[in-house]
Amino acid sequence: MATDLEPIQMPAGQVIYESGSELRYAYFPTTCIVSKIYVIADGASSELAIIGNEGFVGLSLLMGGRTMPHQAVVSTAGYGYRLRRQRFIEEIASAGRTLNDNSLLHLLLRYTQALMTQINQAAACNRHHSIHQQLCRWLLLTLDRQASNEMLATHDHIANMLGVRRESITDAAGKLQQKGLINYSRGRLVVLSRAGLEEQVCECYDVINAEFTRLIPAFVNKPASRGLPPIASAKATKRPVHDLVFE
Repeated sequence: MATDLEPIQMPAGQVIYESGSELRYAYFPTTCIVSKIYVIADGASSELAIIGNEGFVGLSLLMGGRTMPHQAVVSTAGYGYRLRRQRFIEEIASAGRTLNDNSLLHLLLRYTQALMTQINQAAACNRHHSIHQQLCRWLLLTLDRQASNEMLATHDHIANMLGVRRESITDAAGKLQQKGLINYSRGRLVVLSRAGLEEQVCECYDVINAEFTRLIPAFVNKPASRGLPPIASAKATKRPVHDLVFE
């Protein structure tokens, strides 16, 4: 399958698929981050989950459907691979029939469970915890999926991801900056103290992180790689988790 993976650049803001559209590819981020976003009728939006190089985009292809009820949008620019829908389906079907090697199918199913935990916990967090805590959760989940402690994110963008008012994010970010945990200026946010954010965040981050750690051990302490590794040389590198499967 490795020869079927197509390296691609994924710019920030790129819509991978719209709500209700048929998925033509499964996507495997390496240095980019993709957000699953639900947009309601009045145009308001809320982020359902964050996907980095620990996972893939195209869950409906694994589950037997062809469409999803939400958008998938690149929130942090970078690189990834994509695999045509039919080739992905063929590989999954083959893995299901082969008793000797179904590691790919098992890994994708474990990732699906971890992703569902992230979605469910985020829904509970958005309902019961403060915007200050939600922002800390969002920052930590983003940090887990990139190699740098710096991110390009406006208050408007974060507000749209969390489904809250911009003013609320401005207030929450201001408090984190006053505590010396982040530095924010002109859409550039730098995390100065991860440990400080972990002290401020609610239990939701720990629940999500524990489930990813339990189900996908390669995710532990594994920042995103800084470049797009050639598939042929993957064995010689510290690879994203899906590269471990496609060798």
